[in-house]
Amino acid sequence: MSNVKDLVELICRALVDYPDGITVSEREHRETIRIEVTSKPVDFGKLIGRQGRTAASVRLLAQVEAEREGIRATVDFLDTVK
Repeated sequence: MSNVKDLVELICRALVDYPDGITVSEREHRETIRIEVTSKPVDFGKLIGRQGRTAASVRLLAQVEAEREGIRATVDFLDTVK
């Protein structure tokens, strides 16, 4: 588990109304860490933000942290319909 995953999880939990509904998983894919974030449907819009600005900011912060660790990282926000 990397610090990137921890950072993304911390930020996402702070943004939503139901922090227990956030799940963050980490996979390694071709020398890149792929972080997948899912939330309750009611909170999904808060993670994405207007015109995707919040999601872009989370991705940027994850990339900066990954670069500090000497790795590459991507963040995907998965829409789960329940």
